[in-house]
Amino acid sequence: MATRSRTPLPAARLEAPEAPASDAQRPSDSHVQSFARGLEVLRSFGANAPTQTLSEAAERTGLTRAGARRILLTLQGLGYVAQEGRDFRLTPKVLELGFAYLASQPWWHVAQPLMEDLTQTLHESSSAAVLDGDEIVYVLRVPAHKIMSINLGVGSRLPAHCSSMGRVLLAGLPEDERERRVMAMHLTAKTPKTVTDPDRLLSVLGDVRRKGFALVSEELELGLMSLAVPVTDRQGRVVAALNVSTQPQRRTATELREQCLPMLQAVAKRIGETMAR
Repeated sequence: MATRSRTPLPAARLEAPEAPASDAQRPSDSHVQSFARGLEVLRSFGANAPTQTLSEAAERTGLTRAGARRILLTLQGLGYVAQEGRDFRLTPKVLELGFAYLASQPWWHVAQPLMEDLTQTLHESSSAAVLDGDEIVYVLRVPAHKIMSINLGVGSRLPAHCSSMGRVLLAGLPEDERERRVMAMHLTAKTPKTVTDPDRLLSVLGDVRRKGFALVSEELELGLMSLAVPVTDRQGRVVAALNVSTQPQRRTATELREQCLPMLQAVAKRIGETMAR
């Protein structure tokens, strides 16, 4: 395995006859199984399933129809789900759950206007994300023009291993945790250029940690190149990542570093400084 630097960055399943739950999912003083099932039903809705019948929700979550019915009716009673005929759909009240997280992270209020200025100056899309398991979750996005085949917004998820913000966030982890996570990841090839060898990825992350930024070209999607930097808190921990994204035909990698990196780092620093107040 390649030598990895230690230099820091600046600063459930369910009722019988269903499959038995794992130890982590078994009911206990610290695990409320019915609550976990309710969240699983909420997560089963999405772009590919904006509405679901009882049977469809049960199939997507592994619940019995009776179990899915109890949960959906409970969610309906709480106002998170509405029923139209046989179909159930989420209501806007679900947004309260996500925006409660954003409201608890005051830095994003500071980041929004700074990123809007950055996008206007560079004429490139900018985003902010945090790490959640093997994925990044977008908490802010200011698009300049559509350059990806998928639509991204707050709450969108992308794999960490082949995204610039994901690599910055992984590189910011303690070395032992970084290695443990990477070795346990399913490194899917999104394009022919995606790094899928864990040892090579760890070497790349070591390089990201030393340099303080990540530049990823066409590993997540062909025709997409992005540059990301860390946002650090008052203890110097990497708590978020910022990026700008473009197309290789618009800017070369060298141009992206020379023209965008200083401004991106300046914005990240200003956001980080607000966390120290």
